[in-house]
Amino acid sequence: MKKTFLICPVRGVEQKETEGIVQGLEQEGYSVHWPHRDTDQDDPCGLRICNDNRAAIESADVIHVVWDGKSQGSLFDLGMAFALRKQIVPVLLPDETPHKSFQNMVRAWANG
Repeated sequence: MKKTFLICPVRGVEQKETEGIVQGLEQEGYSVHWPHRDTDQDDPCGLRICNDNRAAIESADVIHVVWDGKSQGSLFDLGMAFALRKQIVPVLLPDETPHKSFQNMVRAWANG
């Protein structure tokens, strides 16, 4: 079974939409690490969360990405995935821009 880490916002967002994405990936045969469910979020400063997510990203075969354009944690996780040279699959990203932007870079990275 292929393992994926789902980079996605955790705080301040409705989890129902992301939950549907997780279910879809699981139906496709992925073992999904979903931070909302699988990373203990009880961490007053966030360092342990970042360490836990790094370990899960490192052990994943592929990384799926849901990014709202605002989540700093998602950007941090994307940076770790980039440093670990992981393959990414964008699921939801902000619209492309006519100028240099992070969402354009993520699309270019995914296209390899």
